[in-house]
Amino acid sequence: MTEQTSFQAKFILDKAHFTECYTQTSTVEHNRKTYFKANILTIFGLFILLFTPVNPYTAWFVIGLGLVESLSVYYHQPWWVFRQMLSKASNSEVTLTIDEQGILTESFHVNARLLWADVTDVKETELGFVIFFQLGKNQSKHYLSKSILSSDAQAFIKAQVAPST
Repeated sequence: MTEQTSFQAKFILDKAHFTECYTQTSTVEHNRKTYFKANILTIFGLFILLFTPVNPYTAWFVIGLGLVESLSVYYHQPWWVFRQMLSKASNSEVTLTIDEQGILTESFHVNARLLWADVTDVKETELGFVIFFQLGKNQSKHYLSKSILSSDAQAFIKAQVAPST
């Protein structure tokens, strides 16, 4: 008879959790390439304003779009965390169960199971695990914080995704 392995943890979806999720999974960088679209809009607006007879309101509108785009890139993290805090799941308790089948997430608002067969990759970060999985044709990701996982659960996750030889 084989022994079933199962790990359970509970946590609250609070601001600290959402901030950790963002910092560990975000791919947004603050460099010239990220601000390219904002810079192009601003330069185009200035060009319209200075070198064409077009109504100046149009030029100022395009310049404003460039500035809004810059702000959206610069404040991406606080905006994302704020939107998560506005969700109905915010500040609710989540029960996480990790077993041979996969990862089960249960709360008042969500009951979801991620099967190990659907997992395509797991990236370990300093604070947790980013689990990549296939959702239809789209690649998605799920974050698990090490702070809520026991060392046995962490070892179990690593063993589940280790390539079998």
